[in-house]
This record gives sequence, C-alpha cells and structure tokens, in this order.
Amino acid sequence: MNFVNELTWRGMIHDMMPGTEEQIKKEMTTAYVGIDPTADSLHIGHLVGVMMLKHFQVAGHKPIVLVGGATGMIGDPSGKSQERNLLDEETLRHNQNCLKEQLEKFLDFNPDVENGAEMVNNYDWMKEFSFLGFIRDIGKHITVNYMMSKDSVKKRLDGSSKTGLSFTEFTYQLVQGTDFLHLYETKNCKLQMGGSDQWGNITTGTELIRRKLGGEAFALTCPLITKADGKKFGKTESGNVWLDPKRTSPYKFYQFWLNTSDEDAERYIKIFTLLPKEEIEKLVAEHQEAPHTRILQKTLAKEVTCMVHSEADYDAAVEASQILFGKGTEEQLRKLDEDTFLSVFEGVPQFPVDRKLLDESVGVIDLLAEHTEVFPSKGELRRTIKGGGLSINKSKVTADDATVNAASLIGEKYLLVQKGKKNYFLIIAG
Repeated sequence: MNFVNELTWRGMIHDMMPGTEEQIKKEMTTAYVGIDPTADSLHIGHLVGVMMLKHFQVAGHKPIVLVGGATGMIGDPSGKSQERNLLDEETLRHNQNCLKEQLEKFLDFNPDVENGAEMVNNYDWMKEFSFLGFIRDIGKHITVNYMMSKDSVKKRLDGSSKTGLSFTEFTYQLVQGTDFLHLYETKNCKLQMGGSDQWGNITTGTELIRRKLGGEAFALTCPLITKADGKKFGKTESGNVWLDPKRTSPYKFYQFWLNTSDEDAERYIKIFTLLPKEEIEKLVAEHQEAPHTRILQKTLAKEVTCMVHSEADYDAAVEASQILFGKGTEEQLRKLDEDTFLSVFEGVPQFPVDRKLLDESVGVIDLLAEHTEVFPSKGELRRTIKGGGLSINKSKVTADDATVNAASLIGEKYLLVQKGKKNYFLIIAG
C-alpha cells in the first residue's frame, strides 16, 4: 500500500513537506501524532489522527502515539482563544492508560513486531529540563521572528483575542519542537503528522532538528474536519461524541454516524473506515441512485461502531433503533441494558410515580390520566384505546379495564407508554 496515495484519495492530506513521500518510499519510517491527554477518553475528533497512524502501520511503517503529558500542563494556542485548564501528573497518567486501551483497537502495540506501535509521554523527558537548560539547549536555535511568523501566534496577537497570549503558550511550539527532536534522536522518528492547525508547531520541530542536528525531518497534516453546514465536527448538543461507552453510549455513537448528511457521509466513509476505494465508489454510486435507502450512512455507522465498540454493540444499537423507529417488541425492549434504554428514550416526557402504586395492580386509566399527566382526561385515553393507539412496553392495550403492576416494569423501574406512532412517555417508579 502506498501511504500517500491512500491518504490522498481519502481526502486526508492538507499539507505535506517536500521530500515526505520520497522518505516513506525509501524505508520503513517512524512517524508520530500527538494526543492531548486532558480527558480519560478519546473523542471522534481524535479519530482522524488515529486513522492516519492506522493507515501508516498498515503500509508497513511504525506509528508512535505521543501523549502530551507536559504540553497538557501548558496549553496549545493553536485554534484556541483561551488557555486550557492544567492537570496534575496523577490525572495525566490515568488518562494515558485509558487512551492506550482505546488505541489498542486501532493499532498493533506488539513490541515483537518490527513496526509495532509505541506510546510515549513527553512529560518523561520534559520534566528533566531546567528553565536555563531549556533556553540554552533549545531556545537559542529558534528566533523570535520565526516564532512570531506562525499563524497560531499571529491570530492571538492581532487584537481579536481578549486574553492575548501568555509566554507559556508562546513557548508551546518550542516544547512541541523539542518532542520531535527527542523522538528523532531516540526513536529515529522522521515524520510528524497532525491536523492542519498544527502545521506551524510541526514545522518548528523540523526546523529545530535541522538547526541543532543538521538532520532532515518531515511534516504531513490532514484537513480539519467540518460538517457540510460549517458546524464543528464531532460536537452534538450534549457535547463531544466520546469513544468511551460510559460517556457516549454505543447507541448514541451509532446514531451520530447514522444521522450524517449525504454530503458528509460521502467524505466521512473515506476518512473513518478502512473500506477500499472500489467498495466506497460502489456504495457512493448506489447511494446516488437511491438516496432514501441511506446506504452510505448505514455502512458508515456500522463500520465505525464495530471498530470502536464491537459487532455486538452495533447489533444492539440497530435493534434499539428499530424499537424507537420501527415496530419492536416487548421482548426486545426488555433485552436493552439500562444505559441503552435511557439513551434511546432520552428527551421523552417523564413522569415519576410511587413504587407502592405498582406493588398492587393499578388500572391503566387511573395511572395515565390521574396519577400522571400522560393523558389530559380519561375520556381521551378511552378513545385512544378504542382506536388502537395505546401501547405499554410495546404491547397494545385493548381494554379500558387493563391493569399494570410491578411485574410490568422494565428493569424493575420503567414503563414505556406509546401514544400513536411517535409519542413516547416514560413512567419511572421510585
């Protein structure tokens, strides 16, 4: 596999330093991508860099994931208008371990394999620097003029930022450059990859290697992913879409990809899956012929959910979707774990009731029109039952005198009421 060709057709190259492709063709090359460890989970914004490393390893090269333990204590000005919160070492180490566990689903970290992936933490070498040592060994090689020419610095100094730029953040590119220098010296790492907003920081590293060691290093960046409507990729109303199932349930994760627009799905399936070019072109053609089938979105959602979570999680997400949007059965409903159940019915009106009410049988009419406000009146409720429009736990209610009790509860806690095809209500016994 030709790595550069692969990334090119996938739309994953923004800038590439001259000589990069020649270096990769010449020999097995080591490259790194930096990841900010300010959380104990990756989110889908990290996936572009991770997929670059994945393709790099598949092409026979060696990937390094650099966890920015030291840089995470400083804050990167690129694309930011404010300084970030700084973390202590214990939190950073915990986050690092969690990130590695997630990355093992994408990269082969087997040390016995020649191009086995490695994870390093820049805190391990940066903590050895004294301030005087840093400005003597690193600072003297890069001029202030050079540092000031970077877009990330210019934007923070042009008056548009109310906070300005601290000296700490100004020196960030030197710290990142030192990482590249260290990995060049200790791991023979000749390439750094990242998002296009990192170009300035990455090239500072190549310049430091050239000036301090007379060595040659390279840079490659991918475009920053946006949505077709211009909004930030990976953000929802409730925040980031995380890889950790405790932060973003596999159902919600699956739904995020399933709900992408046609235009976005065509780009995302190239970037976030490993499907080959011919298969993607075939899918795109099929989708254009029958967009209503949403074959691109369905394939994208399946591939990414299986890769990040598992096939079982994907199957459960599909089944949960069918319960909400399709017919579904009470049996399927009872199979859902509580997190998925609550994800599926997030945002539907909720009504708490006293558990004692259900310990003995209670009439459906009394429960829905008297003890809760699912129906405004018993008359309307009776008319709905008569018209076949009421279901509890996906089972049709056919008689006015129907009752429910504690045994009816899903997970010993919930009753799912459905009025018509699309109106859901959740009764929570407590």
